[in-house]
Amino acid sequence: MTATQDITGVILAGGRGSRMGGADKGLQNHHGMALALYSLLRLGPQVGHMMINANRNLGAYEAFGVPVWPDPVDDFAGPLAGFLAGLEHCETPLLLSVPCDTPNFPDDLAERLLAALDAEDAELAYAVTVDAGQQQAHPVFCLMKSTLSESLVAFLHSGGRKIDRWFMQHRAVAVPFADPAAFFNANTTAELAQLQTPHLPHAPAA
Repeated sequence: MTATQDITGVILAGGRGSRMGGADKGLQNHHGMALALYSLLRLGPQVGHMMINANRNLGAYEAFGVPVWPDPVDDFAGPLAGFLAGLEHCETPLLLSVPCDTPNFPDDLAERLLAALDAEDAELAYAVTVDAGQQQAHPVFCLMKSTLSESLVAFLHSGGRKIDRWFMQHRAVAVPFADPAAFFNANTTAELAQLQTPHLPHAPAA
């Protein structure tokens, strides 16, 4: 059985931040530190290795102490480009992607995705929640086999950009998580302000 030490985590911080006025979301303040750093410190204990995917302000991200890799394809091609950046530099059997703008994701994310991946003999495992009877997929929270790199290159080069379309080409398992609030993401400055409320968890220890 695969262990969490066989997982490399990648924080996805390569987007345009268009709904936040073009700001670099990963560098926005959250409980006194950059969003991407907060997410890195939360994911780090769950995996064996860490990296960041970013396309701007690379020096600022490099200061967080882990490797930083830009998209290997042009034009801000979305989360799949971040997946590919991670896959191309992943030296472990598995890669786990987490977006920088959802800092309160579960602290057992890697463990539960890995258990489902192994149990279902899947190539991909991703998070889902149920809220008011509606299932919501969170595909950017994805544990994937590092052997999927060539498949993703072909998909992106053919013009593909939709995560669900790429997932359909592989054995994918949806993994339910009970708390939808854990996957609340800050796309706007107002949503970022919501994340600062006192009842939410404090910054993880370095």
